[in-house]
Amino acid sequence: MKVPFLDLKRMDEELKNALKSKFAEMLDKGNFSGGEEVQAFESQITNYLNSTFSIACANGTDALELALRALGIGKGDEVIIPAMTWVSTAEVVVMVGAKPVFWDTDENGLLASDWEKAITPKAKAVIPVHLYGKLVDMESLVRKAKLHKLFVIEDGAQSFGSFQNGKAAGTFGDVGCLSFYPTKNLGALGEAGMCLTNDQELNDRIKMLLNHGQEIRDKHDLVGRNSRIDSIQAGFLNVFMQRFGSFQTTRKRLAQMYLDELSSIDRLSLPLDILQQDHNAHLFVIQTDRRDELKKFLLERGIGTAIHYPHILPDMEPFRSKGEFDNARNLSERGLSLPLNPWMKDEEIESIVKSIQDFFA
Repeated sequence: MKVPFLDLKRMDEELKNALKSKFAEMLDKGNFSGGEEVQAFESQITNYLNSTFSIACANGTDALELALRALGIGKGDEVIIPAMTWVSTAEVVVMVGAKPVFWDTDENGLLASDWEKAITPKAKAVIPVHLYGKLVDMESLVRKAKLHKLFVIEDGAQSFGSFQNGKAAGTFGDVGCLSFYPTKNLGALGEAGMCLTNDQELNDRIKMLLNHGQEIRDKHDLVGRNSRIDSIQAGFLNVFMQRFGSFQTTRKRLAQMYLDELSSIDRLSLPLDILQQDHNAHLFVIQTDRRDELKKFLLERGIGTAIHYPHILPDMEPFRSKGEFDNARNLSERGLSLPLNPWMKDEEIESIVKSIQDFFA
């Protein structure tokens, strides 16, 4: 049985028809920038996450850059980020002229709890990354950040739908940044992102920055950029939001199947907290010293896997940095993402499990 890591063509016909109807509806209305679909999407997210302000933008990377710029972070400033993350987290810091200061993670890839040791007089912010959909301990992190007068920008690109003590990912810090890239739990049919904040001034500033620095057309108060969300993507996301709850239920059920069948393999580490509310089951990442062998073995059996991520950022040329990143580097060498998405069938999970059991037998 061939099992792709992710195949978005698998969407069911009912969902495909709903998306086609939404596109036809918008085509008839002729409004492709801004408008009611964007307003409806922002309202849906505000209600679901209980965020005071939800500002849609072009993509998740832009959301991070907009957050940094809105907070006035730039040349001469330092921003603390985890060594294990997607490149956008560090990229945007460099783009605004600041310096990324890398710190190690815990064994699961989340910013290590002693991150405050990275603080210098130049530090202005910390960016916790909710890697794989699992929330960092945000109450503790926010307390430390306030003590040291640092801004908190949450990189919630992978964590939409995760909650910690009833509070949503992205709503703990000064600004939360979301991605709706097609592979995410809530994904568009193209690029889309969002900034979350509870601060009126930051809300106003982000809205201006993403729209050429203007609040009123042709009156430019800031040097901004064009990072408006595509209205058609907002429309598609409104459709996907109607299915989000059922998708999450499926993800968790499939994750439970993995846990039940793989927990007896001693040489395999599993994401045991993936069923908790503070994890949205975005990725099911196992760890093993034989990662590359296992990946090849599964591929030969027609099973797709992925590595998130094969290299830590401080080891990459644009961000090269010295430091102790043992946990992050260990995860980059041992972590393997198994297929997990709402369109999978139970027998596919069973096939993957059987192949992994055969490998370790």
